[in-house]
Amino acid sequence: VNKWTALEYIMKELNLDRNEIVAIGDNVNDKEMIEEAGLGVAMGNSIPGTLKIADVTTADNNHDGVGKAIEKYVLK
Repeated sequence: VNKWTALEYIMKELNLDRNEIVAIGDNVNDKEMIEEAGLGVAMGNSIPGTLKIADVTTADNNHDGVGKAIEKYVLK
């Protein structure tokens, strides 16, 4: 079980495609979620492995990284 497993369940319930999913994370436990989502976002303070697998990087957690990613990639 991992975070992606939970997202898959929600996707099925809401009839969403993986391309409609933005996953934001910073550590090893976010790996599958970031790799499988339509857009995988790494926080600026992520571990190197997470930065490597993400599609894009946002600001760190002390500089509103999640909010900036939502603003840029979801709310456009």
